[in-house]
Amino acid sequence: MARDKKHGTGGTPATVALTVAGVRFTMHTYEHDPATPSYGVEAAEVLGLPHEQVFKTLLADVDGHLVVGIVPVTGKLDLKALADAVGGKKAVMVDPTVAERTTGYIVGGISPIGQKRSLMTVLDETALLHDLVYVSGGRRGFDLGLAPVDLVAQTKAVTAAIARP
Repeated sequence: MARDKKHGTGGTPATVALTVAGVRFTMHTYEHDPATPSYGVEAAEVLGLPHEQVFKTLLADVDGHLVVGIVPVTGKLDLKALADAVGGKKAVMVDPTVAERTTGYIVGGISPIGQKRSLMTVLDETALLHDLVYVSGGRRGFDLGLAPVDLVAQTKAVTAAIARP
């Protein structure tokens, strides 16, 4: 099981899922600033990572079905494109409490991996341009680095152009 050196625990559901699946990943912890306006940008800056390789996990309701959208922290989720990617008509962001209850993670620490429920997932296609991408590890101040193909496999994601500037 993956160990989190900072917190001395057996990890998060995300690290456990990756470890069980035999996926190679790296763990990156940092001191989270509660006053930050953007969790993903904070992670990129504090960890010294290229912003276009750090992705945020968002939840939307597409025609009554919850869908995970994973986009670079440098952009925003294009709701119309997300709906199109899963064959839907209309998407709206879900309330943060719904996102937390559904995933088992807190906002700012929602990982696309190891969620309580398996949801349709769409990864922005720009992730495939990189050897490594970084996503939340399941809590604020904790990111995971992994190959985008492994992220796709672990989340059963489809890839599509779902980010906008």
